[in-house]
Amino acid sequence: MSEHGAATPVPRIIAIANQKGGVGKTTTAINLATALAASGRCCLLIDADPQGNASTGLGIDQHRRSITAYEVVTGTATLRQASVATAIPGLAVVPATVDLIGAELELVSLPRREYRLRDALQIEEITRDYVLIDCPPSLGLLTLNALVAADSVLVPLQCEFFALQGLSQLLRSIERIRQSFNPRLGVLGVVLTMFDRRNNLSEQVAQDVRSFLGATVYDTVIPRNVRMSEAPSHGQPALLYDFHCAGSQAYIQLAREVLRREGALVAA
Repeated sequence: MSEHGAATPVPRIIAIANQKGGVGKTTTAINLATALAASGRCCLLIDADPQGNASTGLGIDQHRRSITAYEVVTGTATLRQASVATAIPGLAVVPATVDLIGAELELVSLPRREYRLRDALQIEEITRDYVLIDCPPSLGLLTLNALVAADSVLVPLQCEFFALQGLSQLLRSIERIRQSFNPRLGVLGVVLTMFDRRNNLSEQVAQDVRSFLGATVYDTVIPRNVRMSEAPSHGQPALLYDFHCAGSQAYIQLAREVLRREGALVAA
């Protein structure tokens, strides 16, 4: 309860996951979180990837990562203690460092090893509309923790030849996790990334994925975009680095679609 007696809103928790690397997962996490914050939603992005690229892409220097996702999942710090403000109003991040590689090993011997992140989220009143979790490119214990904590999964999918093969494996894993650990877990949607209109393969993959998954695939497609690739080296989301570039505009459209789908899920 809040200090005025009103119920604290329950945040929607979205894991952004794909066990394959290089699919635009972190780019999606950073820019979707930024677009949601720009729409007036209060967001927390948890960087659960030991590479720490989401933290870097939001301008969080190493000296501001004294308390990280590592301390959260190992139980030595709270999410509130680990949260760091970003340059985007309404958006905070729980940063990551390479220490998280060690957490994968340490979690094996800890109690409730699959529930560490969910427990951390439930211990505190998270006064955020959305919690986004940027998962590592694997299906290890860190990703398992994210999926056990989440309400839904957003899957970035690169428009390349083996896309459907990897997606099938991920969807099977999500279903096993839903049955064994988190019955509320659902697939919020699949977003096609790195789409190149000059490449016939991109168009073919997009058609194949839509025919396989139907309405699960978002209408918004994220294009290959040089400005979006440059933005992380400046410690900025693409929406701050170049608001008018094609990639930024695509993520604004994606945020609108996510909000529509989330609204439909909550209403149901």
